Amino acid sequence: MKKLEILDSTLRDGAQSEGISFSVLDKSNIVRALDEFGIAYIEAGNPSSNPKDIEFFKSAAKLKLRHAKLCAFGSTRRKNMTPAEDAHVMSLLGAGTPAVSIFGKAWDLHAAEILRVSPGENLLMVEETVAFAKSRGKEVIFDAEHFFDGYDSNPAYALAVLEAAARGGADVLCLCDTNGGVLPDTIHRVTSVVTKRFPGIRTGIHCHNDLGCAIADSMLATAAGAVHIQGTFIGFGERCGNADLSVIIPNLQLKQGYECVAGNLTSLSETVMKIAGIANLAVPRDKPYTGESAFAHKGGMHIDALTKLPGSYEHVDPGAVGNKRKFLMSEVSGRTTVLAKVKNIAPHLTKDSPEIAAIMNRLKQLEHEGYQFEAADASFELVVMKALDLYRPHFTLVMYKTTGEYPSPNKEMTSSALININVGDKSETAASLGNGPVHALDSALRKALGVFYPELHNVYLIDYKVRVLETDHATAARVRVIIESTDGYNVWTTVGVSTDIIQASWIALADSIDYKLSKSNREETLKCQ
Repeated sequence: MKKLEILDSTLRDGAQSEGISFSVLDKSNIVRALDEFGIAYIEAGNPSSNPKDIEFFKSAAKLKLRHAKLCAFGSTRRKNMTPAEDAHVMSLLGAGTPAVSIFGKAWDLHAAEILRVSPGENLLMVEETVAFAKSRGKEVIFDAEHFFDGYDSNPAYALAVLEAAARGGADVLCLCDTNGGVLPDTIHRVTSVVTKRFPGIRTGIHCHNDLGCAIADSMLATAAGAVHIQGTFIGFGERCGNADLSVIIPNLQLKQGYECVAGNLTSLSETVMKIAGIANLAVPRDKPYTGESAFAHKGGMHIDALTKLPGSYEHVDPGAVGNKRKFLMSEVSGRTTVLAKVKNIAPHLTKDSPEIAAIMNRLKQLEHEGYQFEAADASFELVVMKALDLYRPHFTLVMYKTTGEYPSPNKEMTSSALININVGDKSETAASLGNGPVHALDSALRKALGVFYPELHNVYLIDYKVRVLETDHATAARVRVIIESTDGYNVWTTVGVSTDIIQASWIALADSIDYKLSKSNREETLKCQ
């Protein structure tokens, strides 16, 4: 099995994505997640760029990593000075990381117009900076910035830049498609030239996704001999993002037999969820391998085939990447679909069981009222548990009251909510302010239930959607509210329908909490068995 090394740049390139801002603690948590997954190199930022990165590198020295090497990132020395005289170079080497990424201009146009240096001076800047880092005992990854554009413009000079880095002792020559505009066939052709030209040095690839080709580019570079793959774990980064490692890694490992990470791919989905949670991003449902819909099936014939021959409509086993198969409910679902979905709850049931007929009748009644369970698996599961008399409520609503005020004295907290609930023979009342009535109601519910169920402190909403069902009824129409929730590891979706948007939201909120508590109870029961 051919080994590849993966460098994750979530903390550096990913942090340049619009809307992303990592705290020092965020950075440390991402490093731990990537190390646990088995990533070889973690590019952790530029130690001379801002105080936050300086603070992070100080704290990072205390991290005990099992698999990953931390890597500080910086540029070649500035013109008219030695590396030792350049404060940025000294900061890079003083970050305390075993490896450093040094980027230099591989396009003569940029050397002349941006750095304002001669072609020869740029080559010296590359060679001297790499050699200086090597003399300080660092493993050096040289990032040839704009390499493919530079090669297209002046191939002899672009290769001369790599020669300079090689003379300095670079361990990796990483070819960067910095603008993200190079097509896969060109990536393959040019990478082949480099791997043949420098057989004793590891070749790397760093692709941006401005053409939507970063994954294909990275894989074709590997086919051409690159052994060092750079990207960000879930693909976010500046402009259109970077090569998505959470897709590249299983592609290479499961499809082509490469060994990419030291860890187990079964934790891939969990790692994606962790990093997305820290970044405050929702994982796209259709994300390959790890998205919630990656192994979701709706077609009746597909579902019937999968129940008879697992994998018949799947390119890999969902469990291989820590995901799971999902059968979607719709108005055209048959008994096979319902049976497949209830198997985890009631494995003894068959197509002819009266309980299946009862569940189908209940689902049809709810769908007639406006409910939709295709994207609300958690609510579906609760419906099934109630139909099978397996449901035990974790709390009972006594009352809630929401109020709104405009103009509000507090511009961010425009509404308030009061709620009273019973848990067993105990009662709890809580009040909360919120940015709107649903937010206030959600906060009050969690505050009241947190007294009895502290595990709910880790549960929060990540998406909230409203759909008007009867457009001809205007503001009197029924609405469907769909809520997506997470505990940082799992994601589940619930649905509520009413002519009152607050009541519809309450139904979805209550289901969301009930589902989490029911799931926790089942997991606890399984541990005890």
